[in-house]
Amino acid sequence: MTEAEEIRWFWGRLGLPGLVDVHTHFMPERVLRKVWAYFDSLGPLTGGLEWPITYRKEEAERVALIREFGVRGFTAMLYPHKPGMAQWLNGWAVEFAARTPDCLHTSTLFPEPGVEVYVREALEAGARVFKAHVQVGAYDPASELLDPAWGLLAEAGVPVVIHCGSGPAPGKHTGPEPVARVLARHPRLRLVIAHMGMTEYEDFLDLAERYGEVRLDTTSAFTDFVERFAPFPRRALPRLADLGDRILLGTDFPNIPYPYIHQLHALERLGLGDDWLRAVCHDNGASLFGL
Repeated sequence: MTEAEEIRWFWGRLGLPGLVDVHTHFMPERVLRKVWAYFDSLGPLTGGLEWPITYRKEEAERVALIREFGVRGFTAMLYPHKPGMAQWLNGWAVEFAARTPDCLHTSTLFPEPGVEVYVREALEAGARVFKAHVQVGAYDPASELLDPAWGLLAEAGVPVVIHCGSGPAPGKHTGPEPVARVLARHPRLRLVIAHMGMTEYEDFLDLAERYGEVRLDTTSAFTDFVERFAPFPRRALPRLADLGDRILLGTDFPNIPYPYIHQLHALERLGLGDDWLRAVCHDNGASLFGL
């Protein structure tokens, strides 16, 4: 059985029409090549871990493969690491969304003058999800520069997938405290905490329990790779069950050091049941994005 066949069997057994993956990476090829080179170099933001890229393929092959897996909705998580980059990435994302209709039109942002202008432009162009990378961008998400943009996104109800936990390596502004300050000002902001908030899992579960629009994605959490250095606390599993309508499948495809199916098996072995798996792997994302 090929991996694609195994993945399709997984969601077919659950009676699903496919998967919705809220955390996949598509970006300009030269940017993605630099990301891969960073992983290859064992850069500090990877925690110095060996991180082989399982799906190091050309864009068309990656799109074809994720479709073969049966992912009926995915994202183009792209992110800037310096001022002046976000608007350019957003322009590329418009073109990618136009030629890839099953990819949710993704945009990004950075704390810089005029951020609210290009965020509004992205929303008007049809952006359905944003990516914020606090670790790579090395910025405070509660920066006053970002406040108008968060307000626009909260009002529009457009989700933001935010890498704000301190894994695989901490950043200057990672951790729950800066995000808590953002939510205190924008309690209706639809934040999706990437990687389950690794490594501060329970702190980010606290925020999800406090704010009804906060969700978490599963990206790399619970996998053998991550469990070696940032294990999810088993005492928190009942909280995952209780938040079953706000946990979303994410995988980090293609930038993962293991097969895609392993993320699905890692979720299954949590033992939270088929109803929970159905919600996480498809229904929650389909509901959030109207798929």
